Amino acid sequence: MREEKVKTILIAAGVVLMLSFCLAPFFFMIVTSLSKNPEFLSPAADYQFTLQNYSSVIFKESLHFIDYLRNSIIVSGVAAVAGVLTASIAAFAIARFELPGKMLVLFFALAVSMFPQISIVGYLFKFMTWMGWINSYFALIFPYVAWVLPLSLWILTSYFSQIPKELDRAAYVDGCSRLKVLTRVIMPVAMPAILSTVLLAFIFAFNEFMFALILTSDHHARTVPVGIALFQGLHGEIPWGDIMAASAVTTLPVVILTIIFQRRIIAGLTRGAVKG
Repeated sequence: MREEKVKTILIAAGVVLMLSFCLAPFFFMIVTSLSKNPEFLSPAADYQFTLQNYSSVIFKESLHFIDYLRNSIIVSGVAAVAGVLTASIAAFAIARFELPGKMLVLFFALAVSMFPQISIVGYLFKFMTWMGWINSYFALIFPYVAWVLPLSLWILTSYFSQIPKELDRAAYVDGCSRLKVLTRVIMPVAMPAILSTVLLAFIFAFNEFMFALILTSDHHARTVPVGIALFQGLHGEIPWGDIMAASAVTTLPVVILTIIFQRRIIAGLTRGAVKG
């Protein structure tokens, strides 16, 4: 009985420490965003609370924050949906067909994803310049689709492999083609995994910085991470209040999506990780 009590106390203490470690930066971000005259990490910072920073970020046209946020949502959303749809077709083929060397495809996709962005961004910039896509949504959507494909492919392949093949056979008997089996049988059953993969791919693309920095030049296509990084005051000072307010607003879409699809995300990730 005593050992169980000690174990419970240790687990609770570990959970509290982990939550404190993870949530402390967010708490500091919120406090700084609400401060009237914040000075980052300065004990003399003025922490009189106000909504001035949020008002400045949202309504000050020179910051173009709303443009950055809109660009990020559009580019990341399109890239996530397109990437997951492409990964669904590839995962269906790998999980269902007896293809020679199909595991090599998975490992090749994983290996390609390990290349540092800086090693390819120069060639990507030349290609996008040749295509005339610099500072446009197309310049980011296509690299982002490739960026999220390996993650999406691995998650969906793991999940599709757990779906009984008897469902496929029954659909073939009813006259379904392979495409209809995927769209009308496999994808509805795998919807929790697909939703969780779309959300993870969205977050992955939403947080990307290097491509957005090199391939965009102004607020017409620039995304939030780059936009916030380039916030600067009139005399070169760093407006920490505006930066933290913009960061807090930026997290809202991801938090809302996570809360809405929380159960489906957990179901999708856990079922694909357990065999049987």
